[in-house]
Amino acid sequence: MDITKAQRAQILTEALPYIRKYSGKIVVIKYGGNAMINPELKEHVMGDIVLLSLVGVKVVLVHGGGPEITDLLNKIGKKSEFSDGLRVTDRETAEIVLMVLAGKVNKSLVNLLQVKGGKAMGISGMDGRLIEAKIKDERLGYVGEITSVNAEPIFDLLEKGYIPVVSTVGCDKSGNIYNINADTAAARIAGALKAKSMISLTDVTGILKDKDDPLSLIKAVTLEDAEKLFAEGIISGGMIPKVECCMEAVKCGVERVFITDGRIPHAILVEMLTDEGTGTMFTA
Repeated sequence: MDITKAQRAQILTEALPYIRKYSGKIVVIKYGGNAMINPELKEHVMGDIVLLSLVGVKVVLVHGGGPEITDLLNKIGKKSEFSDGLRVTDRETAEIVLMVLAGKVNKSLVNLLQVKGGKAMGISGMDGRLIEAKIKDERLGYVGEITSVNAEPIFDLLEKGYIPVVSTVGCDKSGNIYNINADTAAARIAGALKAKSMISLTDVTGILKDKDDPLSLIKAVTLEDAEKLFAEGIISGGMIPKVECCMEAVKCGVERVFITDGRIPHAILVEMLTDEGTGTMFTA
């Protein structure tokens, strides 16, 4: 046996206990960032999700699509405005968010999963009142603060063997459409599903003790550890909302939550099915 075959056999052997641990359990994957834009990385992510589904993991894919929304707004001559990292969303922009996320992005992901051999079904946060929301801040317009999550549509799809692909738009009882932050939506959905794990694919390695040193990765933190890292200023800037969403998921009952670098090929499999992992793991 050559070294390549031996290595492959070793990888499969190492993965077996993890497959056993996750088989039959729900795992929520928040998908965004460069892994969503780069075609090659997108192929890896969809392939990983199908593989997990085929070995018995109940995968739920929650996605955003900020760059695609900005691209369409540019094409119609509408300027994108942001406040504290959130897109200012008037009524027209909310309609475009719905069109892009629930239409173009969602269906393209469903199609790719099926091309890879998976069984997928796309839904939005509006379907079955999966995500109900209210205005988060009047200055932001129709940016939603989640008021409730109805996980029943997702459970129904999982029971029938589908990979649910969820676009992060919400609604209220009056029928208003809301743009929902994908990290926040993934955390709340994972909590409502009592998921075994949530993986947030991002454009960062994880939490670094020294932001300029990629080797200073903090591999595991508890909620208490995270509070200390906030106080020390180690978690700052764009990492703040990402970490807050991970903490929210853990508080809602998710056993393990990962911030993982989606720029690494097969990051999901490395995180879930190996001893090493690639990012930062959050636990209670």
